[in-house]
Amino acid sequence: MNIESFKDALNYLYSHIDYSVERSYRYSAETFELDRVRDLARAVGNPHEHFVSLHIAGTKGKGSVSAMIASCLQAAGYRTGLYTSPHLQRFNERIRMDGKPIEEAKFVACMRRLQPHVESIPGLTVFEIATVLAMLHFAAEGADAAAIEVGLGGRLDATNIITPAVAVITSLSYDHMHLLGDSLSDIAREKGGIIKPGIPVVLAPQQYEAERVIEGIAGERKAPLIRVGRDWLFSAGSRDLEGQTLYIWASAEQPLMDAYVESAGSEEWAPPRYEIPLLGHHQIVNAAVAYAAIREAERRGLAIGEAAIREGLAGVHWPGRLEILSRSPLVLVDSAHNRDSALKLRIALDDYFPGQPVTLIFGASADKDVAGMLYELLPRVSRLILTRAHHPRAADPEALARIAHSHGLAVQIVEPMDAALLHAIRRARPGEVILAAGSLFVAGEARTVWEAIRDKAMLSVGETI
Repeated sequence: MNIESFKDALNYLYSHIDYSVERSYRYSAETFELDRVRDLARAVGNPHEHFVSLHIAGTKGKGSVSAMIASCLQAAGYRTGLYTSPHLQRFNERIRMDGKPIEEAKFVACMRRLQPHVESIPGLTVFEIATVLAMLHFAAEGADAAAIEVGLGGRLDATNIITPAVAVITSLSYDHMHLLGDSLSDIAREKGGIIKPGIPVVLAPQQYEAERVIEGIAGERKAPLIRVGRDWLFSAGSRDLEGQTLYIWASAEQPLMDAYVESAGSEEWAPPRYEIPLLGHHQIVNAAVAYAAIREAERRGLAIGEAAIREGLAGVHWPGRLEILSRSPLVLVDSAHNRDSALKLRIALDDYFPGQPVTLIFGASADKDVAGMLYELLPRVSRLILTRAHHPRAADPEALARIAHSHGLAVQIVEPMDAALLHAIRRARPGEVILAAGSLFVAGEARTVWEAIRDKAMLSVGETI
């Protein structure tokens, strides 16, 4: 196949095995083995060895933590790569250099370079090729450092060919159970597969079952374990719809913190205060995890500094996560897609929009815990609109409706997303929150539709944007 355009390059990429659209497959060393991706990387000069990397795994929060780390590295003056998946709206978003998505021409150039090697290695997957392409782009652009987010699991993930300066494991909860296991121990074992001998691991606060497994793996591999919530402590500060603040201090500074609290802030010592534009208490936790990872990267030789950390956290851009698209009407999108993240979303709604009615536009992937998500969200919802994203794994709204009806809530099915969002906006009551959630694909499509509404003035006369 001749690759002449960005469309050609994407078509070529997607002509390979794409497990992201499969409803059922085996997550095993036979299916996801690292020799293929190692061979492809070796064929183009092992580009991942040309920059310092931080490797981030987890069930929830790993994208936010990756974005925060990259933002701090960039603020410190480093040429910085960021590799995440899946994308929210456009594939280019997965591969960022200094905060900017890869340019189409550079994507094409990288794919052309990879093509002859791809065709000589049977069985390569879309994610494996994309991972090496990202690393090739970062090396070609002279990256000093990169935040590399795990795609699925950790142990068998294509990104696990790297030897990072720091490994990070964010919040672990139940997701992809048909692939990673039915217990938190099984899930933690797969995520802990990114731990390398002697490489420090930053661990987010975890349930005991998961923490015990990670402790065991780190101990076996003699990897220093840095626990957020134990070695680094944090506390939420103020919040509003523009963002929130937090305080972070080392565990050795706890006596100073005690004196600070008892004196109502009149002590000479005060804990460092940081700002983040992302909403929800879970982002406070993510910021503390990113902070701990950056501090550990400093110990491994990266010069970052306090000013860059403050600037990086304050300037992080990570759309689709409890993101306010509009204040009038009040339109939000969120990428919650398992029960734990749905609970965090419900808590955030209570924190930021207490007492305000919520119309939920909900769609989910068929392989997710839909019942669990709706159980957490629906007590906070006054109206429910079910829809379906343009994705092969998207659940049938009729199937979603059968689950939702058990909660005694009236349900409307409106497809596609543009019709669902317009339907909600045109029927919104004063003070109502319109929220699109249930999957990253739903959040991304709602964002795209809102941009079209805003740009093309699709609302009827008398309605505001």
